[in-house]
Amino acid sequence: MKTELDKCLSGELYDAHDPVFKQFKQTATRFLHIYNNTNYDESDKRTQLLKETLGSLGDGVSVGTPFLCDYARNIHIGNKVSINMGCSLMDSNVITIEDETMIAPNVQIYTGTHPVKLQDRLNQDWESHREQHFIRTRALPVHIGRGCWIGGGVIILPGVTIGDGSVIGAGSVVTKNIPTNVVAAGDPCKVIHPIDN
Repeated sequence: MKTELDKCLSGELYDAHDPVFKQFKQTATRFLHIYNNTNYDESDKRTQLLKETLGSLGDGVSVGTPFLCDYARNIHIGNKVSINMGCSLMDSNVITIEDETMIAPNVQIYTGTHPVKLQDRLNQDWESHREQHFIRTRALPVHIGRGCWIGGGVIILPGVTIGDGSVIGAGSVVTKNIPTNVVAAGDPCKVIHPIDN
């Protein structure tokens, strides 16, 4: 029988208030409190905190503060990655950021989503098990390729893949996959032109 965590990571509807997720949130909350109150010049301490808490961390990574995340454990960051201040990585499912990628301030990456129809979104078992979430949730992974540049204030929605070398213009809302080596922008985000390498 699948656990709620199994369901979550396979993109099925799951109970986001299962005890395993409450534990993940507790751990992430402690990490965020310490990390966001660590001075910028304490780079060794900041790196160690990231290594201990994130799913994986490469070399030469910087994550600006304030930083927000859901569980932290589902975030995988490659080498030479810069995540600027004010970013939110809501990692109910896996968020992968490949090598040599820049993420500008105030970028939001979401993996959690819910059914659109109200009758599908509401948890029909809630009255008998009130410790559950009153809505039904699913989570889809996000993958950002190598050498990308994600502009300021970009919002990346669940299930999106951004191809290697692509640039996403500031303020874009990325609702669908973006191919490799393109400039894309807008709401919804669309390819503007290829990048000639």
